[in-house]
Amino acid sequence: MRELCLDIETTGLDPRTGDKIVEIAVVELINKVKTGNHFHSYVNPRREMPEEAFRIHGISTEFLQDKPIFDHIARKFLDFIKDDKIIIHNAAFDTKFINHELRIIGLPGLNMSNVIDSLTIARNKFPGAPASLDALCKRFGIDLSKRTKHGALLDTELLCDVYVELMGGAQTGLSFGSSSKKEEELAIKNAQEAVKKMDRPILPKRDFPVSEADLEAHKQFITKNFKNNLWYNS
Repeated sequence: MRELCLDIETTGLDPRTGDKIVEIAVVELINKVKTGNHFHSYVNPRREMPEEAFRIHGISTEFLQDKPIFDHIARKFLDFIKDDKIIIHNAAFDTKFINHELRIIGLPGLNMSNVIDSLTIARNKFPGAPASLDALCKRFGIDLSKRTKHGALLDTELLCDVYVELMGGAQTGLSFGSSSKKEEELAIKNAQEAVKKMDRPILPKRDFPVSEADLEAHKQFITKNFKNNLWYNS
């Protein structure tokens, strides 16, 4: 069974405000084992790299100047992922950027029914425990010594290792018992359901102020229905 782990780095948090992908990586798993086959590219965002983003991943404006723009790597990316399952940690973030970029150039977005959110799996499996990629690597004893900054390819390699552990280890993809298979299928189903709920189009931010009439209506509603509120108690 072919599965793919994916990660991106960006200039910021919101594609609606002009933030762009600057690195994208996909690593192939066959039966929960990394094959060495992967897709990886840096991407020229055609904008300056904000300092706060640079501090996270260390990718500079100068470094990206001679890299391809997203339009030039999009079809290679889609050809690589085909219609296989894609594992993403905090899928809401990555998919909103990827789908935004694809739709800008007239290509279909990701098949969201194929997206599995490993963050959802981790939270279901370890409720209340830290579920970041770093935390999960430490939980499973996965080597983090090379991770001094975020990087899409390294993080994707780590995600593969984390995902395999979340699914019970590499042997589950080769010959697992019925209980392990049921647990794996339930975890994936729950993660896919979470992805479906978050798959909403990115709407533009409102660029007009709230009217006085709307503010007054809001005040009346709050004070009438919520006696101890944080907004209008005096």
